[in-house]
Amino acid sequence: MTAGRGPGRRVPAVAVALVLAFGIIAAGSSYWQVIRADELASSPTDAAMLAAARTVVRGKILDRDGRTLASSRRAEDGTPYRVYADAAVSHPVGYAAQLYGSAGLERAYAAELTGARGSDPISRAFAKFLPPLDRGLDLRTSLSLAHQRLAVSLLGNDRGAVVMLDPRTGEVLVMASTPTFDASGIANPATSRQTFESLREDEASPLLDRATLGRYVPGSVFKIVTAIAGLGSGSVSPATTYPEQPGAEEDGLVVSGYTIKDGHHPFTGDEELDLLSATEVSCNIWYALAGLDTGGANLDAFARRLGFGEPLPFDLPTATSQLTNGGGPLPGGFQDDVELANAAYGQGEVLATPLQMALVAAAVANGGELMAPRLATALVDRQGRATSIEPRSMGRVLDPASNAAIVAAMTLAVEGEWGQLFTEGAKVPGVPTAGKSGTAQLGGSGEPHSWFIGFAPADAPTVAIAVIVEQGGRGGERASPLAGRMLRAWLEAQ
Repeated sequence: MTAGRGPGRRVPAVAVALVLAFGIIAAGSSYWQVIRADELASSPTDAAMLAAARTVVRGKILDRDGRTLASSRRAEDGTPYRVYADAAVSHPVGYAAQLYGSAGLERAYAAELTGARGSDPISRAFAKFLPPLDRGLDLRTSLSLAHQRLAVSLLGNDRGAVVMLDPRTGEVLVMASTPTFDASGIANPATSRQTFESLREDEASPLLDRATLGRYVPGSVFKIVTAIAGLGSGSVSPATTYPEQPGAEEDGLVVSGYTIKDGHHPFTGDEELDLLSATEVSCNIWYALAGLDTGGANLDAFARRLGFGEPLPFDLPTATSQLTNGGGPLPGGFQDDVELANAAYGQGEVLATPLQMALVAAAVANGGELMAPRLATALVDRQGRATSIEPRSMGRVLDPASNAAIVAAMTLAVEGEWGQLFTEGAKVPGVPTAGKSGTAQLGGSGEPHSWFIGFAPADAPTVAIAVIVEQGGRGGERASPLAGRMLRAWLEAQ
């Protein structure tokens, strides 16, 4: 037998291989059970999650003032099920049901609410090795139940959404979508199937969270994005005027054979508008020219700073807002100058969620720095100990000097002599208010979407807002006065 080839030599080699194999398995187990435990514990298909859903009393979901938005009861067989305070919070809070799973915050924070994951890294790492809890953590949110109810009431029978933020922290104060739905009916085992099937068949799509997943043509509220891109890139200045603009107000601006109309001005004449006056009277012609000067690459780049082009970093799933369908030969993916010019005043292929447009207003309100939106503010254990979820910045969108010019323009759009014609009812009495209305044309004979974005007080903003009313007509008819009521109610409550 050749030396070194016998069984005596193979045994150590096998032992080494086994040690390596078990080491790899142990490392992998540690990786998934400790380092990546968050992902496993939050998966709706995780075994611990499924077991907890049937046995653990989920923690409460609370509003910013400690009011209960979601709590639990037990059925006759002892199985816990959820009850909800008000249909007004149905979309952000969501539901948790035996038959239909979960949605909203109930889904996003299911692991914490069921106790499958703790509020700190050590608890999360060892959660799978400890006895199961009989009750999960409470989740404190930034929502105001009172103002959520007001928003739903003001939207009434219209389909639409209201998003209100604290621009300094990104806290979502209101996230209303109408029509609402009966989350308690979905969660209750006795009514779950009937309630859910009825909602799923409803043509009004009440289960759709329009605030985060509804994508709409934004119309003139998008002009603020164009202003940010133009000033931020240095392509335009607050004093920029266009000599071709006055004559085009009546006859239209011809771009590559396509005529852009601007027939809604309260005046005609030879005055060349600058950024402030063009924003006050919502001049499509000025903004189309500014968009062409800014260029597709800059418009795309600054829109992406604001969150366009990918899902927003948020507690809940969000639809992606877009400037174009992409694939075009021009920078930014635009097909041609016609599409770019139309996009600059919020038409063409531009689509945005209400949350996205609220972030546009919030970025301007916060001096050009955009804070990430957030609903959850803290996790609270049974001893009342809170683990805060801290705010974070998405980065600076615009320098303070350029941002100040946009604040001035948006203030004029609400406070100015001509601006009041477009944003009637948006001004908060006794408080400087900034904003921009939008009338999003949809084509055909249907009424346009009614939009408003803004913030107050304009000189030291503490609240930003976006409102859309589907096919609500001009922005000044429906969205602007609704926004004014919401802003006033919030400021009066502080």
